[in-house]
Amino acid sequence: MREMALGRPGSVGPLGERALPGNDCFVAYALGPDRGLFFRLSACVSIYYNNHESMTTANKVTILRILLIPFFVVEILYYVRTGNELHRLLALLTFAVAAICDGVDGYIAKRYNQRSELGAILDPLADKLLLVSGVVVLSFDHEPYLANVPLWLTGTIIGRDILLLTGLVVIHLTVGKVKVRPHLLGKVATVLQMSVVLWVLLCWWEDWVLWISLAAALSTGLSGLIYVWDGVRQLSVHPASLPSRVPQEK
Repeated sequence: MREMALGRPGSVGPLGERALPGNDCFVAYALGPDRGLFFRLSACVSIYYNNHESMTTANKVTILRILLIPFFVVEILYYVRTGNELHRLLALLTFAVAAICDGVDGYIAKRYNQRSELGAILDPLADKLLLVSGVVVLSFDHEPYLANVPLWLTGTIIGRDILLLTGLVVIHLTVGKVKVRPHLLGKVATVLQMSVVLWVLLCWWEDWVLWISLAAALSTGLSGLIYVWDGVRQLSVHPASLPSRVPQEK
């Protein structure tokens, strides 16, 4: 009997089956009737994964970070509603795992040369979603369980991100290619934002939340100005930003 599987014509399965030509890479493998279902399925899966490029490990870790965000938010909401310490600990653990994975996927991408265009988009997106979600949720009044993140810090973070996103769209439409150079101050702002979220979730000294939030807001605003300046420089050197010459009528 013949079973249909995904693969490339001419490839050989783990049991010695040879793929026959077919339409759209659907090929038939001559598997005898004595072959069990498990062996036939394993042949199909093996041929498929051997002949198709899979997503990089770094991108898989980044996607895991994104998938952890809803669980993180839900655990915070459950904690402030019920006061059960288990939910707070689970939220802390989820945030810590997501933060650690941020370094892990970056290390994997550099160490094993797994940099990709998808990773360049997903990695900063995962950072923003995690931080903005945490800051926004903790900005509401959760007394007496958790301290509140100041609204001016939330506004600064969201305002900067909206401004930078708008600038990226303008540069992409005008120049065609956006060059984003990471700055030390931007990394400091990210660390301070994470520190604010962790400090609130750890229920440490509440008075310190104000000072850490102030440092995070200042670094966030200044890093935003630096990125805006970089964007203006990219636009200024492009011909589209130069005044158009109107031909004079004779």
